[in-house]
Amino acid sequence: MGFDYGRGRIGIALAHRTTQYASPLQTLEVGRGIEWDSIGQLIETWQPDLLVVGLPLNEDGSEHEVTAEAKRFARRLEARFNLPYRLVDERLSSHEASARLKGAHSPSRRGRRRTRLTLDSAAACLILETWLSLEATDR
Repeated sequence: MGFDYGRGRIGIALAHRTTQYASPLQTLEVGRGIEWDSIGQLIETWQPDLLVVGLPLNEDGSEHEVTAEAKRFARRLEARFNLPYRLVDERLSSHEASARLKGAHSPSRRGRRRTRLTLDSAAACLILETWLSLEATDR
């Protein structure tokens, strides 16, 4: 299960190692805090054996304050759900997800909101696919 952590939203996707394909599950709006119960329900339903969290970095590879927040989020996932996690460089994942969804953008206000929510789960897919490809090359 993959996560695109953000201060406003967390995109979530699911992948299977055999198919090497990720599909979007859901985007949670953070608002007043992380919806741990919602994440727990997804984990209970899908029974992942690993959690992959995107690591936001500056273009030069250096860390910024959201990097530390994403690491903290990953550690909290591990502690709450007793599952291992991996961090994956997510530089440009949102840009690539946006390019994939370009045809889905609607000019209406409601359409823009829906596209933003879809973008986060699509970015989570890219994070998972990146991890899967890195794992395949390490074998």
